[in-house]
Amino acid sequence: MATVTFFHAHPDDEAIITGGTMASLAADGHRVVLVTATRGDLGEVPDGLLAPGESLAERREVELAAANDVLGVERQDFLDYLDSGMAGEETNGREGSFAGADLDEAAERLARVLREESSDVLVVYDDHGGYGHPDHIQVHRVGMRAADVAGTPVVYLATIDRDHVRELIRQSEGTDWSMQDPTPEDLDSFGEPAERITTAVDVSGFLGAKREAMRAHASQIGEESFFLAMPDEAFAAVWGTEWYIRTRPEYEVPPGSRETALVLDPAGLL
Repeated sequence: MATVTFFHAHPDDEAIITGGTMASLAADGHRVVLVTATRGDLGEVPDGLLAPGESLAERREVELAAANDVLGVERQDFLDYLDSGMAGEETNGREGSFAGADLDEAAERLARVLREESSDVLVVYDDHGGYGHPDHIQVHRVGMRAADVAGTPVVYLATIDRDHVRELIRQSEGTDWSMQDPTPEDLDSFGEPAERITTAVDVSGFLGAKREAMRAHASQIGEESFFLAMPDEAFAAVWGTEWYIRTRPEYEVPPGSRETALVLDPAGLL
C-alpha cells in the first residue's frame, strides 16, 4: 500500500477537485494525507452562519474535519498561511498571505510532511491553479519545490479537462441544469486542453462520498449552489471523472490512451 499526499489551497478544494480520487484510494487501503495551505478565512459568510465570537476560519476548520472523515483522510495538516483572496484583491499582498509566502519556507513546511509520511505521490494543481486564483498558483509552485526538497518520486497536477467542460456546456443548453459557470468565455484559461491530460480517474463509484464531502463545507457550498443543486445525472456527468497531468516521472500519453489511476511508482499503475 502507498501514501498519497494531496496539497490544496483552502478547505473545500479537496472535495471539489480530488474528492472522488481520495475516497477511492482510501477504500483500497492506501494512506491518504491532506495538506491545506490556508483556512480560507476570506470566503463568503452567509448571514447568520457563524455563532457569536466564531470566525469563518474556525468554522471552515470544523467543516474540513467532517469532509476528511467522509473521504477517508488519515492525516490533515495546515501550513498556517492566510487566505490571499481572489486575483487582484488587496489581500493578495497582506502579511502572512499564502500567495506572498517565501517559496522556500513554504516548501519546507510541506516537505516536512512529505518526509514524515514517506509519501509516494504528491498531488498539486496545474501551473495556473486551474483558474488563476493566487493561492492555487502558489500551491503549484510550493508543491513542485517541496517535491524536489523531499525527493517525492511521483507528482500529479490536478486539473480540469476544458474540452470536456465545453462539451458538457453544449449538452446542457436548454436543460434544467444548464451550466453557466464557468461561462464559455472563461474556458480558454480554465483547466487544460484534453491533449495535455495524462490521467482520467473514473470516480463514479464514489460520487456519494464526493457529494457528502462537498455538503460538509456548508459555509461555502450551499444546497442551492451549482455544486449541489444539479440532479444526480448531471452531477455524475460533471464530477464523475477527475483529471490529472502526471509531471513526475514525465509521461508522454500514447495516442488514444490515458492512465486510469494514479501511478504509485515509475514501474506500474496503482
